[in-house]
Amino acid sequence: MPVSLRVVLDQVVEPTSDDLHAAARDLTRALIGTVPVGCRVEGIAPVADGLDIDGLFTVHAAKQMRRDWPFGFVRGAGRGMVHSPTLLAPLAAHDRVNEGDQTVSTVWDLSPWNSVAERHGAGASRQRRLLRRAAKYADAIVVPTHVMADSLCEYARVADRVRVIPGAVELDFAIPDDAVARRARLGLPRDYVATSGGTAELDGLAAALRAASATDLDVVVVDVPEGQEPGLADLAQAGGLPERRVHARGSLGREDRAAVIGGAASFVSAATRDAWPWRAVEAMALGIPLVAVDSPVHREVIYDGGLFVPEGDLGDALRTTLGAGRERLRVLGQDRSRAFTWVGAAEKVWQLHADL
Repeated sequence: MPVSLRVVLDQVVEPTSDDLHAAARDLTRALIGTVPVGCRVEGIAPVADGLDIDGLFTVHAAKQMRRDWPFGFVRGAGRGMVHSPTLLAPLAAHDRVNEGDQTVSTVWDLSPWNSVAERHGAGASRQRRLLRRAAKYADAIVVPTHVMADSLCEYARVADRVRVIPGAVELDFAIPDDAVARRARLGLPRDYVATSGGTAELDGLAAALRAASATDLDVVVVDVPEGQEPGLADLAQAGGLPERRVHARGSLGREDRAAVIGGAASFVSAATRDAWPWRAVEAMALGIPLVAVDSPVHREVIYDGGLFVPEGDLGDALRTTLGAGRERLRVLGQDRSRAFTWVGAAEKVWQLHADL
């Protein structure tokens, strides 16, 4: 009888983040594509039994869960090998040694623990509760970087259970053939630099906007939460950048986002949070010269694929990417991005569960 790896698909069914949705979907596809002999992949999610999940497979294990998950799993929901691409795993006391039950959770962002701006929010409180559950019951906790592994050990007693498995860009993430038309529909200028503007990145965003003010280019900011545009305008003006040169765009689908990032003269990654830098890796994958604030996470993930500078030197570094160093950074960034694939991540997941 095949051994089943049961993947928790909450982010595929009821996503709270576009990045986590794509990560869960693409990791699951890669797990299916790399399944070892004698194994199979099943899905569990808070939905009705028999739902087809994004063309992956039909979920048959959902009936073992309550609708009020993640804190209301029924007995038996965590039996066998369970892998969750997030902290939403069916966790409870179990016997891994004698019965073979094992559960692995994943943490992509440690900001709910170490960011002053985020730690008091309702979402952050929930994430901390989920980590406490994982620290108590999970057989392993996956993080995407070694820097985050070290940080996580400061917040929970998980030192011997932390494993590092990096993320990757979405499958088929590439500049679309109609990129020019997409940028036109989004109302973007012809020449610009790009950066990311999630709520948790306001400090980094201010630095990115100040850097852009040292050039004559406009700035396109992706991932701006709805309602945050006035705050973005204030940051731009405080950084010496006229509001007319700043173009805020919200969460974009894969092709629109690839068109926007792929059309940028450079990408500025200025956030210093302990989290997987989704947009920085996407910029490298598309061959867009990358400037990043010198931080432990950026050092580990970007490595030689971009320029690292202190926050105050971002402007000078950005001008470098627009000049003679541009082509070299394109090549280095693309080379570095190839180190991160969902197939590689899936192989590490299979190995992790084999080790357990």
